[in-house]
Amino acid sequence: MKNWENNVRKVVPYVPGEQPQKEKMIKLNTNENPYPPAPGVQKVLESFQADRLRKYPDPVVGKLVQAIADYYGVKKEEVFVGVGSDDVLAMIFMTFFNSKTPILFPDITYSFYDVWADMLRIPYHKIPLDEDLCIHPEDYHRENGGIIFPNPNAPTGELLKMDAVEDIIQNNPDVIVVVDEAYIDFGGESALPLIEKYDNVIVVQTFSKSRSMAGSRIGFAISNEKVIRYLNDVKYSFNSYTMDALTIELGTAAIQDKEYFEMTRNKIITTREWTKSELYKLGFDFGDSKSNFIFVTHKEIPAVELYQALREADIYVRYFKKPERIDNYLRISIGTDEEMKELIDFLTSFINR
Repeated sequence: MKNWENNVRKVVPYVPGEQPQKEKMIKLNTNENPYPPAPGVQKVLESFQADRLRKYPDPVVGKLVQAIADYYGVKKEEVFVGVGSDDVLAMIFMTFFNSKTPILFPDITYSFYDVWADMLRIPYHKIPLDEDLCIHPEDYHRENGGIIFPNPNAPTGELLKMDAVEDIIQNNPDVIVVVDEAYIDFGGESALPLIEKYDNVIVVQTFSKSRSMAGSRIGFAISNEKVIRYLNDVKYSFNSYTMDALTIELGTAAIQDKEYFEMTRNKIITTREWTKSELYKLGFDFGDSKSNFIFVTHKEIPAVELYQALREADIYVRYFKKPERIDNYLRISIGTDEEMKELIDFLTSFINR
């Protein structure tokens, strides 16, 4: 090994879901929204003047920040935006998780958390979920340098009720507690009201799932003004222009169309509940997912066998090759009614063969 390699930050990177490029397939592996963005997004694409791209975008992303603030009924000084919630979360790790005391997050959760911690040399401790893959608030009543957890959790889809979320925050007043709400719009209660009650909570959401904007990369955090100011200080020290001019306009159009958002969100919830009932009939076990995916295991057929059979039929779901109690599970994103019916038809035929 060359001497310069001694100074390389060596990490095991996050592995995103497969992105197959086939014309005819059913893609249920990356929790994307099966419906297009709000109609106003298309109008922005049709009218946007390319000449605007010769100038730098607004570094404070004022238009989109204001639109998010208006939608959620908070002040613009309480909103932070980034290039997807991954960018927002990475900034939070860099800004607030600087203690020598380990941060805490679940052992089965979003697998980017330990990647960021390893890359930034942040000590961490994984808190085991229970046998039903659920979080227990009392497990987080211990000394730590910060806490982060998704709600609903990923990849399990299990929702932590608001009194349990508040219990974690209330019992950790001296550290930042991050509630990662990437999937909250599919059936959960947001922790946003708690930012008025506690000065150490950050709520993070994304446009990628419920607003059909995964391809544009828009995420945001809401907290008190001091926390957001600290985040922006790090952001502007890292990259002053993190969001391009077109994305700012697209995001603004997306969040302003509440009627379309509610319609597509409710369609996904209805399809999810139908899919649950059909999977149950086929012998699958799963928790009561409140996200846009279902985390399933079959009573008789190994997950890897199902995964391979589905893949050969050009139906893509997510299989995690991990020994952490989930190597016999599949994560199935919720598609359109037609896509989910085709999935169920295939599984019915395969299981009853």
